[in-house]
Amino acid sequence: MKTISFIGGGRITRILLQAFNNAKVTFNGITVFDINGSTLASLKAKFPQIQTATNIEDTTKAELVVLAVHPPVVLETLEKIKSKFSADTVFLSLTPKFTIQKLEAILGLPNIARMNPSASTIVNKGVNPVSFSASFDNSKKQLLLNLANTMGYIPQVDDAKIEAYAVITAMGHTYFNFQLQKLKELAVSFGMDEAEAAKAITNMLWGTTETLFNTGLPFNEVNDLVPVKPLAEVEETIKGYYDQYLTGIYNKIKP
Repeated sequence: MKTISFIGGGRITRILLQAFNNAKVTFNGITVFDINGSTLASLKAKFPQIQTATNIEDTTKAELVVLAVHPPVVLETLEKIKSKFSADTVFLSLTPKFTIQKLEAILGLPNIARMNPSASTIVNKGVNPVSFSASFDNSKKQLLLNLANTMGYIPQVDDAKIEAYAVITAMGHTYFNFQLQKLKELAVSFGMDEAEAAKAITNMLWGTTETLFNTGLPFNEVNDLVPVKPLAEVEETIKGYYDQYLTGIYNKIKP
């Protein structure tokens, strides 16, 4: 796919453009539409290779069209352009709540996919699940997967699972960022330098997931490998927050 356009120039578009830059992925044309001129100017300053557009129809001629707007404005956005696409257009939505079935009903296109990128795509380590319409052309699917694979881990999933991935992986960074930052600050206060602390925590996390998920040991045995548990008294409270807030947001965004 040599041409790509983005409907929406916000956070996730910036993340994907950075991932492409990191991986040295090039296009013959990149067009970004947004109603906010300052957003476009900021994006153009960071990625001078893009073309910015204030007319949404300028996005419809690309081989790959990426929808990157919030759910409340999806319908009004697509109503403006739904008759402007070619039957060969590959349409990739990054928006929750709007299933492939809903998008097919609006657009009438055969090649529709959904993806839910995560923030770590900005360093090409994203967890970016993708689902495809039943009518999606196989050769186009492979081209899209080849492109997506430059951004990180790309599981192909049933469309009904996209919102679950949104809560667990796309939002997942926010469950740990503040904790990891605090661990680094404490490590520095205990005598480590910042680089040393960051490396130690990174490797600890890698080892934690490997031990928990890949040893075959049940959770209780894995948990018992470390005899001292400084946060044991608040674990149930923290788990309660996970149940309350993550279930709440999932119920809010699911179709």
